[in-house]
Amino acid sequence: MAVRLNENQEIVDLIRKGLREKNGYCPCRLEIIEDNKCMCKEFRDQIADPDFEGYCHCMLYYKSKD
Repeated sequence: MAVRLNENQEIVDLIRKGLREKNGYCPCRLEIIEDNKCMCKEFRDQIADPDFEGYCHCMLYYKSKD
C-alpha cells in the first residue's frame, strides 16, 4: 500500500491553495468539522480498507494497493 500526491501538479496546487484558505479543511467540503480536516476521515477510512485503490474526495492523494 502506498499513498502519494496526485501526479497532476495543477490539481495539487489548486487543492493546496484551498486548504490554506480553509485552514487545512478540505476545500471540496462545505462543513468545517474535524472529519473534513485534511487528510479527511473519509480517506483515512479508505486507506484502512485493503481493497480500496483510488483518489481521495478532492483528488489530492492517491492510494495504491501495491
